[in-house]
Amino acid sequence: MKDNIMGEEKHYDVIIVGAGPAGLGAALYCGRSLMDTLVLEKMGAGGQLAEAYDVDNYLGFDEGITGPELTEKMKAHAVRFGAEIKIKTVGDVVTDDDRIRVKTKDGEYGASVLMIASGASNRKLGVPGEEALAGSGVSYCATCDGAFFRDKKLVMVGGGDAAVTESIFLTRFATHIDLVHRRQGFRSRPVNVENAKDNDKIDFILDCVVEEIEGENNVEAVRLRNVKSGEVQRRECDGVFISIGHDPNTAYLRNILPAYAGRTVPVDMNMETDVKGVYAIGDVRVGSYRQVATAVADGVTAAMHAEREYF
Repeated sequence: MKDNIMGEEKHYDVIIVGAGPAGLGAALYCGRSLMDTLVLEKMGAGGQLAEAYDVDNYLGFDEGITGPELTEKMKAHAVRFGAEIKIKTVGDVVTDDDRIRVKTKDGEYGASVLMIASGASNRKLGVPGEEALAGSGVSYCATCDGAFFRDKKLVMVGGGDAAVTESIFLTRFATHIDLVHRRQGFRSRPVNVENAKDNDKIDFILDCVVEEIEGENNVEAVRLRNVKSGEVQRRECDGVFISIGHDPNTAYLRNILPAYAGRTVPVDMNMETDVKGVYAIGDVRVGSYRQVATAVADGVTAAMHAEREYF
């Protein structure tokens, strides 16, 4: 490819922003199709996958695998087929004469195709014990981690559809779930709330917020405060699931997709956005199931379409 054009360090066929499962899945298929591929990742490969203690629902690993181990396997596979991975934080993306330019604080890279795979960040409670016990009883994904809590007592925090439906899902494994919500009314659809109320494994604890998650090596209890009375109570539990939303990591798209900067991005069936040659895959796209398997599939779909349409 051409070097040092318009101030770019190098022009690539494909630039992928984000080295989680979606980005690495795309990188593997782009590399196998002999597309010159650069993956830009602001921290380390894997994204939220790298924080998962156990992954028990990814096909082919019948005995499970840790998130870091699966991340390393994905990364090595993509690199084997020629993907180049750089630790860079993307600050801006612009188009110029049908060229896509990706800007970082210490370099600029050009590409014919851009794949947005920068994921989303779980919203945190920001309370003592949350960070320290993440992966040791604190979870942000019921589908990912529910099976690890068989015959356990859990707390779910949130009031939207995800929190309510995931509470119902967790009753397949847990003996009891306290659904903690900061107000009386729910953002969730009424039918979901009624289904949860009808489940004898779920108790609603309303007008309460979590002030602390207690435990040494694993979650042991939560400390709750009633927002109306100020009363504090301690509830013993084995795990805390936090479902208060996600923030897509898309603020850097303000110039190329201004309507969706900081939001999830709509795509067509090929994962392509309204801007030709720009794809959104994994947790950044509208409708994502936020699973490792579906993220990889998004990346594969985008790579195969890009190869067919643009190279």
